[in-house]
Amino acid sequence: MMSSPFNLFADLPDASCGEVFTDLLARPGCRIERIVSHGQITPVDQPWCQAHDEWVVVLKGEAGVEVSGEVSELQPGDTLFIPAHAEHRVTFTATDQPTLWLAVHMEGQ
Repeated sequence: MMSSPFNLFADLPDASCGEVFTDLLARPGCRIERIVSHGQITPVDQPWCQAHDEWVVVLKGEAGVEVSGEVSELQPGDTLFIPAHAEHRVTFTATDQPTLWLAVHMEGQ
């Protein structure tokens, strides 16, 4: 968890071999993470299905996300809310540059 100033764009890790997840803040009921992707997708037969809500914003690069069968293409500044228990997967991320995401995971009330 980051306890001092942290620049989301600085020193992006190499994600060409796999996505890199960095927890920025964790509190009861809420976790914020930086995700760096570079060409990754979620296999069609392995969608995510989480017990909590998630809100994401793409800060750099681009990505496609399928939630409950509906595909959204995200550019920098685009946000997406993924409700708890909704099957979802990443259909593409940029291959020519890193894709930088900010994800907020929220436990139900």
